[in-house]
Amino acid sequence: MTPALTDEHSELISDLSGIVSDYPCVDPEATLVVLADDASDALGRVGSPEGRRERTGYAILLYATCWYVAARVFNKSLFVSYTEALDGFRATLDPATCTCPADSHPSDLDSEYGIEAGVSLLTEAGRAVFAEDYGLEGEELVAFDCEGFLADLVDQAAGHVREAYRNIFGGVDVSHLDAEFVRDDGGIDIVAVQESIRRTWENNTGPVALWAARRRLSGQVRDEERLGLFLCMWMGIVQTYEGLPPSYARDLVAALDTVDLDVSCDHPRHPWSTADGSVQSRYRAVVHLYAPEDHPDTPVPAELSARELWECPVQYAELARKAQENIKGWRVMRGGEDEDWED
Repeated sequence: MTPALTDEHSELISDLSGIVSDYPCVDPEATLVVLADDASDALGRVGSPEGRRERTGYAILLYATCWYVAARVFNKSLFVSYTEALDGFRATLDPATCTCPADSHPSDLDSEYGIEAGVSLLTEAGRAVFAEDYGLEGEELVAFDCEGFLADLVDQAAGHVREAYRNIFGGVDVSHLDAEFVRDDGGIDIVAVQESIRRTWENNTGPVALWAARRRLSGQVRDEERLGLFLCMWMGIVQTYEGLPPSYARDLVAALDTVDLDVSCDHPRHPWSTADGSVQSRYRAVVHLYAPEDHPDTPVPAELSARELWECPVQYAELARKAQENIKGWRVMRGGEDEDWED
């Protein structure tokens, strides 16, 4: 009979391929939780031929998906499950047993090919299908089971997951930005902060927002700097469309919580609402506010330029609510439990 994958494994290939290509058709977090649990279960069977096949398949699958976990999911328990499964497999592998010729180990496994390989190699039938589809013979197929090859994959995946865990849930040092944003007299150079936010290609809006939040929380802010610092923090939050991890969100939430939301005013409109939402328009509004002679162009009309309107507590409250909504959206988008986002 012609070998064939089970319907379950064919579906798993489809689901995981969608995830690693960043076009998931299933809930990525839930699917990857099941994958990590299944990999852990397989650890108890490594002493059997079936278990060794599964070790190969799951090691490849954890490697192929760890990049997505690190970049897209903010769930501590998933990171722990991946680390435990990878460490468990690593303990069963002896790289010294590798006798493969140089450059003969499989490659391109951090892609949809890796997903197909990993799922297929879990079973004898799947291996036969995979070998036939890709024209693999003898040693080419055996190379996937090489303990040296698998140990290298597991080491790479475990290292990547651990590094991502530190970045996502640990502390983030942005103190180097002091040299860029703090003047010799101790004041904040709001224009320099804005220049940094405008350089979106440097992926620096998150660090700038975090720096602004910590500066606000520290109290090292002069009265005339409070508005500009707050607007810079706000821009760093709402313009980070892919979301920031809990290591950033904790301090951002704390800074936003310092804003009084139970306020009112008689103003029909506030200055910030006249910026059209683009980075450039917001930039022009802030730099004009802090260096009007150097930056005379602003989107804010003269009738809304009074400092009283800029400093209105209602404008602060409106902006704080918007930023809080964005951060809540990150939780929905990136997943994880509530405690993952807390200290």
